[in-house]
Amino acid sequence: MDDELRKIIRGIALLNASEHGGKTRSDSVISKVAGSKPELREKIKEIIPVISEIVSTVNAIPLVSQKSELESNFPELLVAKPKQDRTGLPPLEGAEQGKVVTRFPPEPNGYPHIGHAKAAIIDEEYAKMYGGKLIFRFDDTNPENERLEYYAAIKVGLDWLGVKYDQVKNTSDDIEIIYKKAEEFIQDGYAYVCTCNKESISKNRREMTACKCSLGDLAQNMKRWRNMFEKFKPGEAIVRFRGDMCSENTVMRDPTLLRIIDESHPIHKTRYRVWPNYDFAVAIEDSIDGVTHAFRTKEYELRNQLYYEILDKLKMRKPKVLVFSRLEFDGMPVSKRILKPLVQEGKVSGYDDPRLPTLEAMRRRGIVPEAIRKFVLSLSFTKSDTLAPFETLESFNRKIIDPTSIRLFIAVNPTKVIVKNNALTEIEIPNHPQRDMGKRKIQLDGSFFIPGDDAKSLKVGDEIRLLDLYNVKITKVDSNIEAEMTDATFKPEISKIQWIPAQNAVKIEVLIPKILFVNDQFNENSLEVQQALTEPYYLELNVGAEIQFVRYGYCRKDSANQVIYTHK
Repeated sequence: MDDELRKIIRGIALLNASEHGGKTRSDSVISKVAGSKPELREKIKEIIPVISEIVSTVNAIPLVSQKSELESNFPELLVAKPKQDRTGLPPLEGAEQGKVVTRFPPEPNGYPHIGHAKAAIIDEEYAKMYGGKLIFRFDDTNPENERLEYYAAIKVGLDWLGVKYDQVKNTSDDIEIIYKKAEEFIQDGYAYVCTCNKESISKNRREMTACKCSLGDLAQNMKRWRNMFEKFKPGEAIVRFRGDMCSENTVMRDPTLLRIIDESHPIHKTRYRVWPNYDFAVAIEDSIDGVTHAFRTKEYELRNQLYYEILDKLKMRKPKVLVFSRLEFDGMPVSKRILKPLVQEGKVSGYDDPRLPTLEAMRRRGIVPEAIRKFVLSLSFTKSDTLAPFETLESFNRKIIDPTSIRLFIAVNPTKVIVKNNALTEIEIPNHPQRDMGKRKIQLDGSFFIPGDDAKSLKVGDEIRLLDLYNVKITKVDSNIEAEMTDATFKPEISKIQWIPAQNAVKIEVLIPKILFVNDQFNENSLEVQQALTEPYYLELNVGAEIQFVRYGYCRKDSANQVIYTHK
């Protein structure tokens, strides 16, 4: 790493520390580095260890020295910057206040994921920015892959994100309009019905050779069009756009516009069997819905030419199409082609498995909608590929949940400690160190469990502090540990260890999601399960409660005996 980057990181760390009483945190510096240097976002995982090192050195020097170094070496950081009222998104080309219409058009063929979240949030933010309108439209024209379950899952996901839309509709409800436009296309000579097999079509497109079906006259094409509704079987006929078979853009080599699918549609059942593909349907729908700005992920960029030509030839109003990068996390692919087999083969427990990038999985893991929104907007609007480290989302989430997460003790792989001279029968501990979130009472009898890792390092004669309780001296180390209370005076120099009362400890298991794919291979060790004990107060918390287990990490209560590890 070059010296200039280290200097930037140190300046940010010094400024943050000076604003917070002389102490900064790695996650705060990570988010500020990502914000000030967008080009580093994709490399943030490599930079995290350096940030941690610099944060440690900055925290080790007195506040007065931090301020002195800031003034001497980073005076530009001390200049007050005017606050800007912005969402993190650049202005829209050709946008008029009150007239912007955007749309979020998912296909109901799977569960919504982080990529859907990015698209929906960008669509909504731009509609809000210009006092416009957001249309939530199911592009449901492929009954082979669509199910009512997915319509519901996408709507639930959008509502969970807090995305506000002005209209909900289905593309399939406009199928008669789309048929009318298809007939216009055929009658005007802009499309023809092809009865070649798939192999011939693919070969002709590769070799830039015109299909013999493109030579048919209007009568032939109209007859074939009518026969698509009754006589032809799936795969025997398709409507193709009359494009340019020699085009460098392979999309324009007479692409398919409509095809026959004999599967039952989730809503319309068997009423229709000729269905438009995405290119034809989305262009027509965007135009008739009044969409002014249509956002698409970069994978569709080459299809924009077809989108505009379809609307040109139909003499329909054209929205402005804008392209942004697809979002997924390193090691957490969003492709349905990859995720669906994981569920079907039982490699993950379902679409809410906390290892997945689906919104259901994020919710179950303990990621909150506000963090996802802040994360998406921090990426801004770019065409650069976005393979973000999950740690960046975690840093946003941590800031949001920390003030409201109850603190509890936890003992993983517990070891028993018996304090021979315990004189307390009850203690009251605050549920949060800074905020008034009430207190909990813990019954005591001198028997405790402590984390196994802490127990391993103890030897006879060591003095430790049982957090929020008292100090003890170790008198015996065996399968159990024996100790004697010394006093309650806080001693900075001795180890602080959390504890669980043995008499009513609650058994829980902690699910720890890890990276799902390593080098494009499913990680068989992507879910770790730890056995632990926690306080009885855990049972009083609602399912879904966010907990910060002291010196362990943030977790979400998943059931009476299970939590899911969110992040550190």
